[in-house]
Amino acid sequence: TARAYHEAIAGIRAGGLDSNISIKLTSFGLLLDRELCHRLVDDLVADAGRQQMFVRLDMEDSPCTTDTLNVYRRLRERHQNVGIVLQAYMRRSMDDIRVLLPLKPNVRVCKGIYVEPRTVAYKDPFTINQNFALMVETLLANGCYVGIATHDEKLVWEGLRIVGRLGLPREAYEFQMLLGVDEELRQIIVDGGHRLRVYVPFGARWYAYSVRRLKENPAIAGHVIKRI
Repeated sequence: TARAYHEAIAGIRAGGLDSNISIKLTSFGLLLDRELCHRLVDDLVADAGRQQMFVRLDMEDSPCTTDTLNVYRRLRERHQNVGIVLQAYMRRSMDDIRVLLPLKPNVRVCKGIYVEPRTVAYKDPFTINQNFALMVETLLANGCYVGIATHDEKLVWEGLRIVGRLGLPREAYEFQMLLGVDEELRQIIVDGGHRLRVYVPFGARWYAYSVRRLKENPAIAGHVIKRI
């Protein structure tokens, strides 16, 4: 996996693409050997930095949250070109933001897709959306760069409301969406003058990745079918 991402960095650079990479730490051995995981990812972030490229640490299910944040904080001791993901359905996310704020983190905010117990994750869609907006507003108001990752137009509206109220330039944030999901809304956002990044699965194991995402949350299949 590490070799594949180093090759991806080289390919992005060679192609002159305006792109960065997003990685899941479990694929770098997080659950097997945390120190090995950190070394592999540290090498990757350093490689990306030499190419003026950014690396995002994806957030996975709740047993991985604390370890993922710990790896992120260690990486930030040496690197600036690395960001994190926080999930709006997690009850702990606002507390995590307060801890991270001194680092001025680059954060992707998403709803969250893993099936979690109610003790750790909100279940009510309205509450999740409210927490999403609160997280985005808190981060942006404190000078953090935010990737507003959503296909929910209600949350796109909240994002636009927040950046408008704060008077932020387009360089202070971006919207993020998955490849192939609601391309019309994607175009509306771009036509409105806002930056938008598309998340693209890549590599020989793209099918295994897609199946894994479906297993994590079968509701994804419904969203995909609606867009076909």
